[in-house]
Amino acid sequence: MKADTYKLKDFSSFTKDIINVSGEKINNCYQCRKCTAGCPITFAMDILPHQIIKYIQLGFEEKVLTSKTIWLCAACETCGTRCPNEIDLAAMMDALRQRALATQYRNRIGEKGTSVFHQEFLSSVKSNGRVYEAMMMAKSRMRSGHFLTYLLRGDWIADIKLFIPMLLKGKMGMLPHRIRNRKEIKKLFKKFAIGRKV
Repeated sequence: MKADTYKLKDFSSFTKDIINVSGEKINNCYQCRKCTAGCPITFAMDILPHQIIKYIQLGFEEKVLTSKTIWLCAACETCGTRCPNEIDLAAMMDALRQRALATQYRNRIGEKGTSVFHQEFLSSVKSNGRVYEAMMMAKSRMRSGHFLTYLLRGDWIADIKLFIPMLLKGKMGMLPHRIRNRKEIKKLFKKFAIGRKV
């Protein structure tokens, strides 16, 4: 039997929005910490998964949306598998990332490089219907805020060494491979407001 620790009417508008967008009943969370115990990325997080849920329940929007954790989540689903109340934290993290990009907190994101990569990934899928890796990586590098350091330190050489073998094996192309029904992908982006700023 699922716990019902809090009623939806008791939550802040931020909390209600995250519940509605993610479809996850975080009011069922009773802080057993199984999500945190199973997460392979906690060593790099500034706020642990169970704490993220508690902060959402309490309405701490700024603390959650400016954290590194929401960008570091690998969406491996280990947390959701372990959760006794079947809360899908990966879906919740997606909702949090989209909200962070759509609010005044977009300039205070805790893990800028990862958020830029996330945006370029979605942009590539929206344009081509699939990921165009070469352009996605180039744009991510340029928008990361460390492009000059990337050039001066010679980090681009490692990228070239990775790119050429992948190109030769047909794993990556010079030009994008586009799917036929790109309009359908754009409809999905529009329907679910993916990447839209409010």
